[in-house]
Amino acid sequence: MQELSTNQFFSLESWPHSELFEKTTFVWEALHRLAPYLEKQKLGKIEVKVPSTAYLVNPELISIGVGTVVEPGAYIQGPVIIGPDNHIRHSAYVRGYVVTGKNCVIGHSTEVKHSIFLRGAHAAHFNYVGDSILGSDVNLGAGVKLANFRLDRQEVSIFFKGQKISTGLRKFGAIIGDGAQIGCNAVTNPGTLIGPRAFCYPCVNIKGIISSRAIYKESL
Repeated sequence: MQELSTNQFFSLESWPHSELFEKTTFVWEALHRLAPYLEKQKLGKIEVKVPSTAYLVNPELISIGVGTVVEPGAYIQGPVIIGPDNHIRHSAYVRGYVVTGKNCVIGHSTEVKHSIFLRGAHAAHFNYVGDSILGSDVNLGAGVKLANFRLDRQEVSIFFKGQKISTGLRKFGAIIGDGAQIGCNAVTNPGTLIGPRAFCYPCVNIKGIISSRAIYKESL
């Protein structure tokens, strides 16, 4: 299943949390590792001035890197690692078990939980990112939602080459490869895999496995 491995979606060069992906068969296995990885880290290192009107819940479980801007009204709940030179904007809601790399954006009215942002990933306006991994330089347009829970509450499975692959995850949003772009108000179904540098048009219902450099136009 080489096509579903981490290196088909992400370059981890200079990524400081590569342990999350080491010796995995499938790219989504990093989500299984996220909570135990954070729970063994020495957190509580906040290297920037945070406004008194931002909300830090469990600050001893929050690390924020140099150069990051946390705007008034942002909500951050540990355990989280916010990398250097991030921008956590007003009304951002970071619910815990989140790791971001350098130069990431979590924007106004964006909710993020149990997710990984590689370098330069942006979820800047009215997004929902749950149980997902965003590759380097991924951009989510305004209003993009990464749905993470099936209506029937069953485990999320991946269908690939006629085979049903169990993920072991009841909550699983999307894997979005390096450089992929998703247009405004698009929605990904649980367990969507989007290859590097793919383009998904605005207002589309995205599901399944989208190839690298594909242009996805399917309408709702």
